[in-house]
This record gives sequence, C-alpha cells and structure tokens, in this order.
Amino acid sequence: MEADLISRAGLPYRAIPAAGVHGVGLRTLPGNLWRLARGFFAARQVLSEFRPDVLLYTGGYVAVPMALAAWGRPSVLIVPDIEPGMALKALSLFAQKIALAADDSRAYFGGKKNLVVTGYPVRPELAGWTRESARAALKLDSERPVLLVAGGSKGARSINTALLAALPGLLPGVQVVHLVGKLDWPQVEAFQANLPPAMAEAYRPFAYLHEMGQALAAADLAVMRAGASTLGELPQFGLPAVLAPYPYAWRYQKVNAAYLEDHGAALMVRDEELPEKLLPTLTALLKDAPRLAAMRQAMLSLARPGAAQAVAGLIVDCAEGKG
Repeated sequence: MEADLISRAGLPYRAIPAAGVHGVGLRTLPGNLWRLARGFFAARQVLSEFRPDVLLYTGGYVAVPMALAAWGRPSVLIVPDIEPGMALKALSLFAQKIALAADDSRAYFGGKKNLVVTGYPVRPELAGWTRESARAALKLDSERPVLLVAGGSKGARSINTALLAALPGLLPGVQVVHLVGKLDWPQVEAFQANLPPAMAEAYRPFAYLHEMGQALAAADLAVMRAGASTLGELPQFGLPAVLAPYPYAWRYQKVNAAYLEDHGAALMVRDEELPEKLLPTLTALLKDAPRLAAMRQAMLSLARPGAAQAVAGLIVDCAEGKG
C-alpha cells in the first residue's frame, strides 16, 4: 500500500527487508532476524545514497533496521495510536523528538522529556468538504440523518455482515453511506439489488471512496474500527462514532476506542457483540438528538487541526540542530 500511495504522490520509494520478532514462533524467529539483518545493510545503503539531514519514523518493525543503521542522526518519531507498540518503544530510544497524537500517550513513555503532543496529522484535502457540499456530491437528502459505516480500506466483514442484518431496521428513516471494501462488495451489491425501492434510495454502498472527506463531512454518526486515523479524522469533523475495535491486532484499537469513549465522544462495541448490539445502539443514538450533540462537541474538543504543521516544525528543528 505504501509503495502505491508514495508513487502516486510523485515521491521516490525504496523498500527494505524487515520482519517482526514480537509474538512470532521459534520456527519463524530465525528467518525474521535474518530479514532484519538484511534490512540493516539495505538501510545503510539508502542512507549512503540519500544522505538525509533528518529521519521521520511512523512506527512498525520496518523502521527498526533503518533506526539502527541511522544511529546518531537526528530523527522524529510519530506515535499514531494512544498506546505504542514494541517497535515504537524501541524507536523512541533513537528519536530526538516524539510526536504524540494525544496527551494520554505520555503514560507509556516513562517520563521522557522529548515528548510533544502534536495531534494526529490529517490529510489537508479532507478539510475541503462541508456538510452541504458532501451531501450534494453523494446525492443525499439534506434533511434526513446520515450514518457512515466504514471498515477501513480493505473493509471489515464483521461490520459489513452486522450492518446488512440491521439495514431493514434503519432504512428508510436513516440514509446510510457504506464503505464496503472489495472483499465483500459482490455480496453487498447483490443485497442492494434486492432492497425495496424506498430502502434502496437511502442506501449508498461503495467498494471504495477516494474522497473520504465527503463521507466524513456528510455523516451525523459513524460506525468504524478504531485505527489510529480515527484519532485525527473523527475529531476534525466532530463526528460521533460507534467503534468496533479490530480484535486480532494486540490491543491498540481497543485503547484508541476507550480513549474516545472516556471523553464522551464515542461508544465502543466489541466485535463479537456486533450482531446483537449494533442495531439497538444505533437506533438509540439516532433518536437521542441531545446525546448526539454532546458527543459531537466532545469529539470536536479533541481536534488538533494544526497537527501536520506541528510535526513538520519538529522535523525542521531537528534538521537544523534545534531538537
């Protein structure tokens, strides 16, 4: 994914070998260590050719061989989730500055002095949409409430399945924008074709939506996973959410969801509870305008619209020796 996104942006891209070592079996560990060793020498080659003034790490085991190869060079680390993983904690040993998405992340770094709460950087093109322009682009009724359901770029089968079961209870009173993902698209397309006309008119499924800002700006409530981007995008749009953390990736998403829930901006539903709880949870929220308004204000209070500029400032400072 990174190779495609970076190439589309017109930037040079170089891959280096890497693999995780935390939580892998003894049979896998030697091979992964060998890949990390290869990554270290590949990283040294990249550094020799590119000669950077500063490095930016966004986490993940792929950054570890580069950090080892670049020992002593100025660097900035972004912590995208509330709780850092093992790779991020390891990378924090190398960084001059550590940019946090939220103040709650400080607790995981043992009192380090080089922590800066910048917020989670959000793509600037998302901000170009208003509620009115987004609803017009998606051909939605400007008066009726809009529910956004999204499971990430690849989709989320458990969310998709629970939503399809809940749709008869939601439509046509609520308009639904559903970002399905390619995996479940054929089933959803067939489901839509069999809906009664009044329901089909209020249901807008997409395999993928390039203009994510449209969906976020148009919605009154969202159903999502709780990946790191929710810490930036949902607050920017003041969008209340029902969050179903992905259950198979340690606990990062659960901690993100708990952070938003503790601030009164979201509700968390466990993945295995979706079939039972999704419809009553959504119905109750959509009928409770004062509660939705309070959640919207709570979500807006967490926004840090200058996050990208703040991170950029840290990078420039480190490059100029001010880190």
